[in-house]
Amino acid sequence: MIKILVCLGTRPEAIKMSKIISELKAKKIFDVKVLSSGQHKEMVSDALRELKIKVDYDLKIMKIGQTLFGITADILNKSEAVIREFLPDIVLVHGDTSTAFALSLAAFYSKITVAHVEAGLRSHDIYNPYPEEFNRAAIARIAKYHFAPTESAKENLVREGIDEENIFVTGNTVIDVLVDNIDEKYRNPNLPMGDFILLTAHRRESIPDGLSALFRAVARIAREFPKVEIVYPIHKNELIRKLAGEILFGMENVKIIEPLLPHDFHNFLYRCKFVITDSGGIQEESAYLGKPALVVRKCTERKELLSYSSIKLVGTGENDVFSEAKKLLENDEEYRKMSISTKLLGEGDASRKIASELSKLLKK
Repeated sequence: MIKILVCLGTRPEAIKMSKIISELKAKKIFDVKVLSSGQHKEMVSDALRELKIKVDYDLKIMKIGQTLFGITADILNKSEAVIREFLPDIVLVHGDTSTAFALSLAAFYSKITVAHVEAGLRSHDIYNPYPEEFNRAAIARIAKYHFAPTESAKENLVREGIDEENIFVTGNTVIDVLVDNIDEKYRNPNLPMGDFILLTAHRRESIPDGLSALFRAVARIAREFPKVEIVYPIHKNELIRKLAGEILFGMENVKIIEPLLPHDFHNFLYRCKFVITDSGGIQEESAYLGKPALVVRKCTERKELLSYSSIKLVGTGENDVFSEAKKLLENDEEYRKMSISTKLLGEGDASRKIASELSKLLKK
């Protein structure tokens, strides 16, 4: 059997790799093992349980106050024993996390083939997103096989000298999970009855100034539009929680809740009026659903989505975020123009395509 080590460590990785894991396991030619770095501890554990992913190797690297230095060094040190024990034929990584970068490097040191899911996205600014832009580009130098979500991502890789024969345009695997999760009968006690804005904010490069400005903008939105609720599933990062608490505490129409599991989050996103986010994956999900998304970042590695009017890059300035949100709440025509869905990222079959390509490639 062909031995595949599927690597993850954050909640987005767990979500986006979940259906690939099941598709690979359904093929009798593969012996599939799952490695979790533990880069996110509680958040990834909860997602893994909901997604029914069994972890075979858990590096348990999570530490309070962990740094990029520590994450990378711990994964490299702890993964060596796993690689020596399992001896995979191929290591499969996802996206742009420090987990994906460190495990690609570990595979390279062991002279093991790397396959990269969600390859080729670029912001062309090495510090935005940070450290993800570097991680994703570095993985491209190591990986042999590249599963690009879009033609634009493929073009980025070709420009960087990647052999076009090893690039496969598949769509994005997050759409596979999103499509499965949408439930018209969904109920949740935290789900508002009327219009609400969904907020997500966690980017490392925005701490503290960018997030403080964002939270001040949110407070202004809440005061000016008291009948609109703002739901914020807050990140586990203690500094983020402190900043949010200082600015948003006590506002009746701002509901700060614990992180939502994938099924819950996708159904909140499906029902919100619009989303304010600094996430990469949520740009993809909102574009598919046709939900207006105000992206509170200086730049995005998902540039092709900006050509679709549901995604708007607004920066991190307080006034910019507030004014763009106000437009969507007051101007029906502006809202309608941004409520356009796109199938640019596929229609829910990316995981099947990736498993099929790997089957053909590895049987050669």
